[in-house]
Amino acid sequence: MSTEPPCPEARALAAAPDTRLFRQVVGRFATGVAVVTTVADGVDHAMTVNAFTSVSLDPLLVMFCADRTARFHDTVLATGIWAVCVLPEELRAASEHLATPGRRLAGQLDRYRVHRGPATGVPVLSDALAVVECRTHAVHEAGDHSIVVGEVLALDVPNPEGEPLIFHDGRYRRIAGP
Repeated sequence: MSTEPPCPEARALAAAPDTRLFRQVVGRFATGVAVVTTVADGVDHAMTVNAFTSVSLDPLLVMFCADRTARFHDTVLATGIWAVCVLPEELRAASEHLATPGRRLAGQLDRYRVHRGPATGVPVLSDALAVVECRTHAVHEAGDHSIVVGEVLALDVPNPEGEPLIFHDGRYRRIAGP
């Protein structure tokens, strides 16, 4: 039995995976949940993400992915400064609210404890597990999303005892204890 990959012609003839199956497959990867925030012209903006990760230790870089059709996308690119707030379980409602397309922009963070990040002045969720304040370092187009890479300006751990909010298989989950 050969383990060689099929020839280019055979790969070209294979049917492309469908979007539904793709979402199901990548949804099997458990992720944390975060909210990315920025401020533009005195108005706070926020968006829930689960595509967030560290990129580099030298220099310190992180990245998140933003849907190019989301109003947050153009705003965060225009401001060039943002914060990632890693959410604890108790901020699940914030995650759901800030993931809702078309929600009212004015006052969207009013129901949560928020303060201004010391390095960027953007809104930061005070009950976040961790906070990373950034300046945009690079932006890469990737299909219907942009990969936004940020240079880390400041770090904080405001809620070191909190349990992380987890998303897996299309649902919020809890980490099972020992």
